[in-house]
Amino acid sequence: MINKHLLRPDRLRQIPPSFSWVDHRLVRHEHLRHSGPVAWALYLFLVTVADAEGLSYYSDPSMARHLNIDLVALSAARQQLIGADLIAYRKPLYQVLALPEDAGGEPASQSPRGGPARSVGELLRRALEGGQA
Repeated sequence: MINKHLLRPDRLRQIPPSFSWVDHRLVRHEHLRHSGPVAWALYLFLVTVADAEGLSYYSDPSMARHLNIDLVALSAARQQLIGADLIAYRKPLYQVLALPEDAGGEPASQSPRGGPARSVGELLRRALEGGQA
């Protein structure tokens, strides 16, 4: 058993009033399993900029600029998140949705393409570097 301890007690993360933690079920229940790295990056961006109700109204050109992607990739990522039931969108408003209750058991440790499971950090890093997952 690993003895967990803070590595940087001076940097203990606390929930500020302007946002909340990303729900661990996002990964554990594989809510983004059919989404590419750009959709992961868009989801993280929306969670980061959303207000307490999950709402934000960044324009498409502004989000594309922040994420260093084109508008076609942004639109595709948005559709993936809508399809995963993670966001709602009615121009110009986005809403990050509460994760649906998952009645299924523990997910498989393999991706649907048969490759190894990858961390959120790895997927985001690859997306921001322009690579593929």
